[in-house]
Amino acid sequence: MCDSLKFTDRSEAGKIEDTTLFAPKYDANGLIVAVAIDYKTKEPLMLAYMNEESLKMTLEKKEAVYYSRSRQELWHKGATSGHVQKIKEIRTDCDQDALILSVEQLGAGACHTGRESCFYRSVEVEDGKAVTKLAGDVAQTFDPEAVYGMK
Repeated sequence: MCDSLKFTDRSEAGKIEDTTLFAPKYDANGLIVAVAIDYKTKEPLMLAYMNEESLKMTLEKKEAVYYSRSRQELWHKGATSGHVQKIKEIRTDCDQDALILSVEQLGAGACHTGRESCFYRSVEVEDGKAVTKLAGDVAQTFDPEAVYGMK
């Protein structure tokens, strides 16, 4: 499916900050970080990783496909839950080692905990100790056990 889509080899890209060629820089495990944000509100939804195959599939399907480090497999967001992420825009940073996916989040949420966003906690310091607190309205928008069979 995605064999026809080609990325530029980084050794051929020249000065990467100035080129119009896309030459993603993967880490030692062949992965690139991808942050999904809501395309309207710009709120962060989740952070995941992509390998070359999942990035190509994402570009072709216009839906987010990630690589699960824990399961060591491709993960089409929404395949199980129906909570698909439709791609509106993908941006890369100056050295092309990170991606921001502006997405239309379909369904009740992006987080496997049943929330709209995975970023539902803020980090603060209290009495010299780092703690997390719930950030705003972070009620569950769906039942993860019903969707994923999780306990």
